[in-house]
Amino acid sequence: MTKEEIFGYEPDPKYKKAVAYFSMEFAIDQALKIYSGGLGFLAGSHMRSAYELKQNLIGIGMLWKYGYYDQSREVNASMKPIFVEKGYSFIQDTGIMFTVPVHDSPVYVRAFLLHPQTFGSAPIFLLTTNLNENDEQSRSISYRLYDSTESTRIAQSIILGVGGAMLIDKLGLNIDIYHMNEGHSLPLNFYLYSKFKNIEEVKKRVVFTTHTPEAAGNEEHNYDLLKKMSFFCGLEVDDVKKLLNIDNYGLNYTLAALKFAKRANGVSKLHGEVAREMWDHNPGICEITSITNAQNKTYWKDDELEKALVANDDKAIVARKKEMKRQLFKVVADQCGKIFDENILTIVWARRYAGYKRADLMMYDWDRFIKLVYSSDMQVQLIWAGKPYPEDYGAIEQFNQIIHRVWPFANCAVLTGYELALSALLKKGSDVWLNNPRMYREASGTSGMTAAMNGSINLSLPDGWVPEFAKDKENSFVIQPGDDSLPYHEKDMKESQNLMDIIDNVARPMYYKNQKKWLSIIKKAAADVAPAFDSGRMADEYYREMYNY
Repeated sequence: MTKEEIFGYEPDPKYKKAVAYFSMEFAIDQALKIYSGGLGFLAGSHMRSAYELKQNLIGIGMLWKYGYYDQSREVNASMKPIFVEKGYSFIQDTGIMFTVPVHDSPVYVRAFLLHPQTFGSAPIFLLTTNLNENDEQSRSISYRLYDSTESTRIAQSIILGVGGAMLIDKLGLNIDIYHMNEGHSLPLNFYLYSKFKNIEEVKKRVVFTTHTPEAAGNEEHNYDLLKKMSFFCGLEVDDVKKLLNIDNYGLNYTLAALKFAKRANGVSKLHGEVAREMWDHNPGICEITSITNAQNKTYWKDDELEKALVANDDKAIVARKKEMKRQLFKVVADQCGKIFDENILTIVWARRYAGYKRADLMMYDWDRFIKLVYSSDMQVQLIWAGKPYPEDYGAIEQFNQIIHRVWPFANCAVLTGYELALSALLKKGSDVWLNNPRMYREASGTSGMTAAMNGSINLSLPDGWVPEFAKDKENSFVIQPGDDSLPYHEKDMKESQNLMDIIDNVARPMYYKNQKKWLSIIKKAAADVAPAFDSGRMADEYYREMYNY
């Protein structure tokens, strides 16, 4: 394939360096189910803005047969993950097939192309092993995003990293920069080292974005297993340890990536600080800067609300917001059999589900929660949505507890199917976007950006991107964190109390009794969130701070 066939447009000379962006997931469109959560949403917005800016950038990802999973319900309404084969007529079979060594055996890989014009994104190549030429074990490598079987998970990284690099060579593309979005594509570096035989030559070409703000959450596997899986592209374990000056029991993907890259970044200023604190004691790592995540406003904004905001037309803002709430409430009625009212304050908690994100923080003081739910004065409606990892049984149990605890309440709903389409409806249909993770655990938290673009006020702890944006009671509501010295339980209880105080004493009275102030916060948030947190800024900043570094 020629470069013209791949892009369909002439890249802007401003972005002349050729970049390959490796990511395990891309959230480009609801129809293409190859993502799980925030990492994919971020990558999707990056690809959309790269297209809008006409950057010389391609994406490298995986074509997952079953996607992540489809979120359904058991007979008692509990969450149920199901795996359904997907098919996509809108991606092009490039006809390129080659083999990648996995466990010292050749695994056939085929490349498909998502054209820029299909969804308005930079070109993305998607790799699959689901081919008749492979045995079932090899085919299963590209079945499920983040497969829970360790050897399959490692094989997925090999196909993404090594397979992606091999595809680039077969296409004859002269790539200047290989960008690893998280550490999943780490084998890419060993492939490059096998070509250049010099780590400095690898460092000239590799940049790395880390998204995980705690050491335990970064992927790590035993050296011997990685060697058996052909992870190191022919290098012996001792040679890898010597090359990277890492002599631990297992290879930490993030630490290795920090040693291969010329520069790395955290995804908010606060996360950059956390990442440096986590990794700076390791000799030989690259500089860790920060480039704050962002979301593509063109994709996420509601055009009618945008017109009303630009015109500063309060009446039109209120009218459009109510219409967007009605659209969301159709889904609530369909899924939960509950009729919500567009005139009632609606608070939404929705994101990739994990324990540290504390979806149930409002419920820590159950008596106070019941009082809120049953309040006849200044009523509220509450909605939860999110996808736990399908094997994270603790998170699933907590999610199900929320489902069953709020089942009797007509003004509380838990929705399933949290993907791009539902995410957009929730952001457009909410009045308040709730984000209450344990502090320093949220690397960025981009969902609040798109909420602010759609007239939903962020109610958040000052974690991730929030300290760079939030002005309490001007463009958001900020939850006061508990003292870091407190035990988890006490800190959780204190932050739950602080959250409920804002809902009871600030948000509810303002929504019902001071509409002018409420609208001023909506308008200020919309003005502050873009362009600062539009992914056009982010995509341009990556070229300036990482690719041209």
